[in-house]
Amino acid sequence: MTEIDPKILTYLADLEGAVGNLKNTWRPDDPAYRADVYRQTMTSLSYAYFMYFHADAEHPDWAPLWNPVYTLQPNPDDIYTQSPIRGDLVYRVSGNRGTCKILSFTTQKFLSGTVDEMPRDGSGHNEVDTNDLGIGLGEDFEIIFSAERPEGHTGHWAPIHPQAGAMYTRFRSYDWEKEVDPVLSIECLSPVGPKPRLTPGQILDRIREMAKLPRRKTNLYFGMQNAVKDAVGFNVFQPVRYAGALVKQTYWPACFQFAEDEALIIETDLPAHAPYWNVQLNDPYFNALEYVYRLSSTNGHMARVSSDGRFRAVIALTDPGVPNWLDPAGYTEGGIYGRWYECSDEPVPTIKRVKLAELRDHLPADTPVVTPEERAEELRRRVRACQRRRRW
Repeated sequence: MTEIDPKILTYLADLEGAVGNLKNTWRPDDPAYRADVYRQTMTSLSYAYFMYFHADAEHPDWAPLWNPVYTLQPNPDDIYTQSPIRGDLVYRVSGNRGTCKILSFTTQKFLSGTVDEMPRDGSGHNEVDTNDLGIGLGEDFEIIFSAERPEGHTGHWAPIHPQAGAMYTRFRSYDWEKEVDPVLSIECLSPVGPKPRLTPGQILDRIREMAKLPRRKTNLYFGMQNAVKDAVGFNVFQPVRYAGALVKQTYWPACFQFAEDEALIIETDLPAHAPYWNVQLNDPYFNALEYVYRLSSTNGHMARVSSDGRFRAVIALTDPGVPNWLDPAGYTEGGIYGRWYECSDEPVPTIKRVKLAELRDHLPADTPVVTPEERAEELRRRVRACQRRRRW
């Protein structure tokens, strides 16, 4: 039997840093929190393989980014893919636009988790979507990405920063059942050699980087979620725009907390012009809650608006029998993330904490009843629709 070199475990020693970040969670001594952070560490490590071994800038290829498997705060409406790139090379992305709500391309110097400190000024960041380029739904297309427009090129072109190191996509769907995701390829058009075999040293270096990624991710995301709690406490929204995120989008994060016999009511006006909006629940560690088999998110297509034109959603451990139930999947505290995308105005939602038994006293009198049979059908449709999208 071949013995495993005991030194191999030393290459994964940095995984302890992610567990060490328990000190930055809300309940570092809670064994359930510790177990959740172990799970979070493993999901980040499994994602890190794609980051470091799947492709390189000279031989790009799409790999999964944040999706139901890799749970660090993906938008449930989005399918994300990523590929390494380099700012001094020229790339062609081609395929079919599909019919999803938004297809966007973001290029930046680093992807989160690959460095200890992400640039705070958004350096190396560029983004473009197919609406910017005039590419219609269902249309075949090609886009050239390069630092400078190639001489004589008259087709679609998008700039990348000379220091760019990665590109990622968002396939954002409003109607999960009917919209069709894009089909894309990415090629390097600059002269490059064949994709090489990795040396032993390169493999070990990449394993070391893989082991650092879970800690780097939690450093970033625990800090973002804790900043909201420290600034406004629980059950209060704090709208924000992030450097390096979608420039057309305002986020409205909050940290939620309630008791088992209570419910939280999210209420907001809706913008007069709203191409896209949504709201989702996260756990206390910034992971999106289960959203295939749980109704933990909704958006402007799925949501039912009250007769007065306002949107109301209810967070409760058990089905409250009203529209727009946001199922917290067993958590009584965690995060909320909403998004206004290219909206004419950006109202700030409110959160009201009430007794679950008195919920209807705090909702409009004409709030419909959602029966168990209707809820079961809603969930069945969600499961089918989500599973039919590309997620890895």
